[in-house]
Amino acid sequence: MALGISSRPVVAASERAGSPAFNVLIGLTSLGVLLQGLWAGLFIREGKDYQDNWVHVHALDGEITFVLALVATIVAAVKLRATRTDLVIGSAALTVLLLVEAYLGGEIGAHSRLTVIHFPLAMLLMGLAVWLPVRAAAGRRSAPADQR
Repeated sequence: MALGISSRPVVAASERAGSPAFNVLIGLTSLGVLLQGLWAGLFIREGKDYQDNWVHVHALDGEITFVLALVATIVAAVKLRATRTDLVIGSAALTVLLLVEAYLGGEIGAHSRLTVIHFPLAMLLMGLAVWLPVRAAAGRRSAPADQR
């Protein structure tokens, strides 16, 4: 390529940068997942009944976090499907797992044995909630120098 013409497709800077809307939404979703752990820590005490006010806050945060994840997934599917399938799949997985987690959490009062699934799933969600924004940020900086 004597003329400096690259065989790689030209990717617009806006496509490399991702979607600001997705970045904000997934950041807020991640904050919601983090707060889920905080609220749970305020009402889960071994050998004691749950404090209803913190259980309510935990449930409300779960609902808000799910909606944020769902909107982030829709934004990813619309704006990033051609360039960032990792973020589309990751945000969809986060949304589905949040739905499963919320269902399990709602059933724990009647079936306390579900905590054996609920707690490890919460740790998986925390990992995914950290990975997605980090991956989104890394993708913005990973374009080859000749495409900048």
